[in-house]
Amino acid sequence: MVRARPVLTLLTAALLAVPGITALSSAARAADADLAVNGGFESGLSGWSCTAGSGTTVNSPVHSGSSALQATPAGSDNAQCAQTVTVKPSSQYTLSGYVRGSYVYLGASGTGTTDVSTWTQSAPDWQKLTTTFTTGASTTKVTIYTHGWYGTGAYYADDVSLVGPGGATTGQPPAAPTGLTAGSVTSSSVALSWTAVTGATSYAVYRDGTRVQTATGTSATVTGLNPSTAYSFQVTAVNDAGESAKSAAVTATTTTGSSGGSTGLPTHALVGYLHSSFANGAGYTRLADVPDSWDVIDLAFGEPTSATSGDIRFNRCPVTECPNVESDADFKAAIKAKQAAGKKVLISIGGANGQVQLTTTAARDTFVSSVSNIIDTYGLDGLDIDFEGHSLSLDASDTDFKNPTTPVIVNLISALKTLKAKYGSKFVLSMAPETFFVQMGYQYYGTGKWGGQDPRCGAYLPVIYALRDDLTLLHVQDYNSGSIMGLDNQYHSMGGADFHIAMTDMLLTGFPVAGDAGNVFPPLRPDQIAIGMPASTNAGNGYVAPSEVTKTLDCLTKKTNCGSYTTHGTWPSLRGLMTWSINWDRFSNWEFQKTFDAYFG
Repeated sequence: MVRARPVLTLLTAALLAVPGITALSSAARAADADLAVNGGFESGLSGWSCTAGSGTTVNSPVHSGSSALQATPAGSDNAQCAQTVTVKPSSQYTLSGYVRGSYVYLGASGTGTTDVSTWTQSAPDWQKLTTTFTTGASTTKVTIYTHGWYGTGAYYADDVSLVGPGGATTGQPPAAPTGLTAGSVTSSSVALSWTAVTGATSYAVYRDGTRVQTATGTSATVTGLNPSTAYSFQVTAVNDAGESAKSAAVTATTTTGSSGGSTGLPTHALVGYLHSSFANGAGYTRLADVPDSWDVIDLAFGEPTSATSGDIRFNRCPVTECPNVESDADFKAAIKAKQAAGKKVLISIGGANGQVQLTTTAARDTFVSSVSNIIDTYGLDGLDIDFEGHSLSLDASDTDFKNPTTPVIVNLISALKTLKAKYGSKFVLSMAPETFFVQMGYQYYGTGKWGGQDPRCGAYLPVIYALRDDLTLLHVQDYNSGSIMGLDNQYHSMGGADFHIAMTDMLLTGFPVAGDAGNVFPPLRPDQIAIGMPASTNAGNGYVAPSEVTKTLDCLTKKTNCGSYTTHGTWPSLRGLMTWSINWDRFSNWEFQKTFDAYFG
């Protein structure tokens, strides 16, 4: 880029010498401006938000002026500092800045076209980084950022600029929010609410001075907190003209930790699958563009090299299939940013096309090592098991779910226990079986006492039972299902709240397996259960309207609005909802997310 400038200068001079060719008008040049706020960090971190409190300003070294940014990656945080800038659609911008340190990045996201970044492996003295991009036809906001790399020490940045035409801003930033209060508090989360501000289009939540979350309504739950710890929270109001001053602070102390593998999830969690290795009619959604409402993001999918190899690979969607796919560096940065905001990012293994059969101990060990490699490479929080089709099937002689003997079952249990032990108590383990493999076990289990039944029926039950103390979430796919008999001995079909209520009640009440009263599958804790639903009619069979989702939650958590099915209890601590998928929900204008947010706040 630098070497091209003299050539461009000569070409411009030559053109001006030709009659009829005129220079770009001074008025057109004047339309470009430096849009970065406090790019020299002379006003501290004003205008910037740094992850996990990683940033500060220093007086030395500086590139110019009296201050510069110093940000230090720590643990799973890459010390990203960012600000969102108002821009014009279909316009060209130049982003530049001076950096020092090892593996320092400068980039822009949300461009509406191709997000960009540039970096230096080593800059012992100030080095200028420059990149350009063009905004999309409807893009009015772009986020610019700097970040380092994990475990590489502090980096420095100064004189960051974004040059291009300014976006249209009218009016004034909104007033600061009032009435901030702390509501429900757990060992890892605090629920906040505040009074609406006239003219605000969104709100920013700050924890101990660091921006950690955005909200479109007047409530938010901050997750990923430590037990028995006091935190200070503030909120600002945001519109196109800017951000308000911070509200008065409110302090809340989390409760002591509890057993059961909550692993830092909020009291009520929204779980979704993100198409990360493929595209379909829903289109590709970048991880960084997933809204804050999603508490658990399952990356779909890790798949085996062959059905029985146990060798799991996670291949990100190629550019030829997903033109807007982010780079590996930006994908990893997005994972860290989600984690810094208290979210959990998992690798989901299997799916409809990923048959996994751990028929041997060698395949089991390969499964453990290959899954560990994926988790370590991307710094993930855990693993989701989405085995479908013929992955799990019971041998004819295997009739006791509490003491399985089938190799594919025994080896899977052993592999998951090994992974849980390797990564410790914070490792998130979830499963997404189909109803055929779980609730159908009330009537049938494997081939049955006299044979002839489908050997896959109820095949997830021994896996769930063996891992019940290690299992973070079970979200059965209440979709693409045939009619299933509930505990009322009536068949229930997809399409309304009744199906979800009956299927979830079975998990929370327990049930005799294959009708044997002496062989009962015990109930799971309500904090382990999320209800799986399709996000839209495009996503799968069994879609229900938002009103039916609300009926389901009312019945299970409050025992109201239940309809014809009578539940065996009331579970206000039901963990939440899961959907296939985040991409399909985006395609449907975030209907599923909005329903969850409206219900749980």
